[in-house]
Amino acid sequence: MAASVDLELKKAFTELQAKVIDTQQKVKLADIQIEQLNRTKKHAHLTDTEIMTLVDETNMYEGVGRIRRNPTWSGASRRLRTTSGRC
Repeated sequence: MAASVDLELKKAFTELQAKVIDTQQKVKLADIQIEQLNRTKKHAHLTDTEIMTLVDETNMYEGVGRIRRNPTWSGASRRLRTTSGRC
């Protein structure tokens, strides 16, 4: 009887250890994602701040895949704020 209790305890402990490891991995992944989103938000904010300091006649280009396009000031600013707001 004691052997069966020991086996049950060992099995329960093993399952609990597996849950702990799984939870730790999920927390680590969530922390990495939070850090990445914070970096993206900061980058968008800094870019928006720099764009606002430029004069209206300054040419601006935005990379889209392999090409570059010439966006409007308001469009670029709106996209940066949207990116910053999503983070």
